[in-house]
Amino acid sequence: MFLRVDKLQVELPAPARQDPNAGAALQELLGGKYGEMSTLGNYLFQSFNFRSKNKLRPFYELVAAITAEELGHVELVSNGVAMLNNGPDVPGADEGDGGDISNAPFEMMKDIRSAASFYSHAGGSVPVNSNSMSWNVDMVTTTGNVIIDLLHNFHLECGARLHKLRVYESLTQDNVTGREICGYLLVRGGVHAHAYGLALKRLTGVDIHQMLPTPNIPTDKVPEARKYLQAGSHRRIYTFSPGDYQALAGVWSGEALPTDPPGPLEVIEGMPEGGKIHQLVGVPSAFTPDYAPEEMFEIAEKLTKAAMQGGGSL
Repeated sequence: MFLRVDKLQVELPAPARQDPNAGAALQELLGGKYGEMSTLGNYLFQSFNFRSKNKLRPFYELVAAITAEELGHVELVSNGVAMLNNGPDVPGADEGDGGDISNAPFEMMKDIRSAASFYSHAGGSVPVNSNSMSWNVDMVTTTGNVIIDLLHNFHLECGARLHKLRVYESLTQDNVTGREICGYLLVRGGVHAHAYGLALKRLTGVDIHQMLPTPNIPTDKVPEARKYLQAGSHRRIYTFSPGDYQALAGVWSGEALPTDPPGPLEVIEGMPEGGKIHQLVGVPSAFTPDYAPEEMFEIAEKLTKAAMQGGGSL
């Protein structure tokens, strides 16, 4: 089962400006071939289908724990896309009606790279790549063969690193939201690649994780990644559970990669501290949540008050 916590894995800085084309670029990290939907889909179904779980528990638990983290990565990137598409919050923007809609208030949206992100999704994120091509289940590999699946996962994480570096290089320095996501995911993706490399070494004796980092650029060359390296995030795998998945320490043990700050690998029970979820302000002229939402807000306020007082209805 999954436990849902109303936080992101890491807090994202608010965007300095609206940049829906950068949001479209970030979609590659969500719905691209090597995006978070692919890593989640692969590990999720591999963990469901894993044979001889009890006899191969350290390897099963490794895939299962990383699955939970990937679900949070999908959430993180999705929030980042929506933040870039919508831009800085405008206090009070969701108050009153949507004004004069006949004066083309969204003229700029007709020329953005992924116009459907506005026309169909109100500036939200969906599982597509940077060209709005849908992510699909053909990108999921679950063979039932432990070594083949782990080898595929190692390849997937290296491909994801390549994606993140290329997207990062397309974002200017003022794009603090997108660059923060790339920096954090580069560190965490490095953890997963290292973990799958270690798992393969334990099973086969082949030291494939010596190939890391692939592409061959140290993570500390990315300024937004350095603070996570300095905090030791590159050495930690989280169980995302209050008591399960302890046996993965049989795989995740030893020392950090030579290209990263030194220190022992650690299994952390639970999850990262995380950060608050950004609250997107409504845009009544785009009918989000609607053209005149005051009545909705009033109803929601009454329901919240009733719930906090132990009731459940208006």
